[in-house]
Amino acid sequence: MRTTSIQPIKTTAGSQNCDRCETDLPFDIAFAYQPIVDLAKRTIFGREALVRTPSGGPAAEVLGRVTDANQYMFDQTCRVQAIRGAAELGMEEMLMINFLPNAVYEPAACISKTLEAAKACGFPSHRIVFEVSEGEKVHDRKHLVNIFKEYRRFGFRTAIDDFGAGYAGLNLLADYQPDIVKVDMELVRHVDSSLAKQEIVKGIVGICKALHVDVIAEGVETVEEREFLRSAGIHLMQGYLFCRPAFKALGTIEQAAW
Repeated sequence: MRTTSIQPIKTTAGSQNCDRCETDLPFDIAFAYQPIVDLAKRTIFGREALVRTPSGGPAAEVLGRVTDANQYMFDQTCRVQAIRGAAELGMEEMLMINFLPNAVYEPAACISKTLEAAKACGFPSHRIVFEVSEGEKVHDRKHLVNIFKEYRRFGFRTAIDDFGAGYAGLNLLADYQPDIVKVDMELVRHVDSSLAKQEIVKGIVGICKALHVDVIAEGVETVEEREFLRSAGIHLMQGYLFCRPAFKALGTIEQAAW
């Protein structure tokens, strides 16, 4: 997800909302869900909620309409609709939701609608994972770490997405150890034939193992990539080899993909 610049909103102690909370999103959205497989168990570990237009159009069409004025409500709407859609589809695995850290002014207040949606839909909060891209232009890393800590306190899991794509990943990992790190797809692409990528990926796996952080490889498209990643100790994978994002559906994994 793309982040636009916005300053955190100052609130008084105990405040649970602000003017942004009362503004309706000026456009409609929908979701596709892409499976994340567990090769070791031959099961589906979770599914990532990916924003789409109401007709199934690409995320870029939606993100192009996100502005400083509406990004808070966009972030909140994404969370609620992703959970509602997952519940309606009968999802029983982990649900991974991207969030915009710069739109979160006060973690405890901004998570309230998410908790309400999860409760109303009967979707357990411990099966929700909030992920933020390493490439997001986070204005205040301490603020992001505080968000992560608060979300964990509320029973949610956390993840750093696109790890290896930006410059702050290791510093962020040093400040906070999430439940999951998702290796960026550019590192995964042709990893089976690139010694440099192989060593970087093995380094990430080693660091995360020492820190007790699970690793997901994103963008897996070939059997060769899958087999190297498996040999490197990664058993959680996501990508077209297994299943493309399924619009308003859960998608299935072909036997050959395992």
